[in-house]
Amino acid sequence: MEIRQVTADERTDTMFPLQAYAFMASPWADADRETYARRMVYYRTATSLIVEEGGQTLAGAAAFPMRQNVRGAVHDMAGIASVSTHPSARRRGFVRQLMTRLMGQMREQGCAVSALYPFRPSFYGKLGYVGVPRVRTATFAPEGLSHLLGAELPGEVERLPISDGFDEFHALTLRMLRERHGFSVYDETRTAEFRVSPSLWVAIARVDGEVVGAVTYRIDQYGGDLIADDLLTTGPLGRALLLQFFARHVDQVTRIVLTIGVDEVPELWGTDLAVLTQGQVRFPGKCGPMVRLLSIDALNGLHAGADLGVTVDVVDDELIAGRYRISGNAGTLAVEESKDEPQATLTCAGISALAYGVLDPVEVMTRGFGQVEAPAVEALNALFPKKMPYLFADF
Repeated sequence: MEIRQVTADERTDTMFPLQAYAFMASPWADADRETYARRMVYYRTATSLIVEEGGQTLAGAAAFPMRQNVRGAVHDMAGIASVSTHPSARRRGFVRQLMTRLMGQMREQGCAVSALYPFRPSFYGKLGYVGVPRVRTATFAPEGLSHLLGAELPGEVERLPISDGFDEFHALTLRMLRERHGFSVYDETRTAEFRVSPSLWVAIARVDGEVVGAVTYRIDQYGGDLIADDLLTTGPLGRALLLQFFARHVDQVTRIVLTIGVDEVPELWGTDLAVLTQGQVRFPGKCGPMVRLLSIDALNGLHAGADLGVTVDVVDDELIAGRYRISGNAGTLAVEESKDEPQATLTCAGISALAYGVLDPVEVMTRGFGQVEAPAVEALNALFPKKMPYLFADF
């Protein structure tokens, strides 16, 4: 068995058959392979690894170079994707070996954090990943937004094909990368594919020429659904402008299905708005995303909730195991190696859960991600206040 890195051009003959069998209807058509081959121009900066045995590709995994905001600090991120195994080679540990090699290689390339969508969360949990919230959908009839039709809002919304509106849309995502915890974006090579996405509109909200909101969407049929992707706004006015735009489809579509973050409360968007808000997780195919630290240095520069300090042992992880003093100083975290007696023992999933704000110290213990002495619970709570991330980017 050999693990080797392949180029984007090699992926079509090595990784595509595995991915197609794992994630597509099969047998697949020749046109599917041709489409995949054309897309490889956008994968040239991805790190793609495969397992070969006797000249046959048995497993593959890849990491896309991305950036992510973690508590106000923007880090290089490894977006893991394309993880698949030949059915005859499953349960032989190939993916675990690929992931171990891939995480180490991406750390060497400067990535401090990583994220993925798992096929089985418990598998990736053993590799140090911890779950973060999945985006929700809000489903409602446009009549529920009728109060916005007569509202005179400062600003306007322009509808454009994604190819024409991409630059402004992308600029907004880069702004949100700087401002929103958990937000992530691809590098320019991978991002370029979305500029040529065929069947998408983008609605762009502007106030005095400044973009304050954007959302990509499509309409499946007359009298059907308007299906929108992530509602990206800089504040309430951007949201109101985009919702007002959707309200104007009242005689065209029956339902609006809109993707939102966990901090949105659609039932408060209107007095008579009947809305179904849901976040569905199922296995396989619709799992929530997972994240982890690839380097303990990722904690440096994060927003700290208090000026305190605590010593922790991070255990059972090849990349970040060690004893560290984590301190808050003027609202910013700092981490350094320490020989002091630890007040907490955490797995990678445990320290990652605190860093991303999805669990507090008590929840870390109840989930089996570590042990925290009573005095350190308060300190870790203060250093890492809960703060739900919004993981934009579906890779």
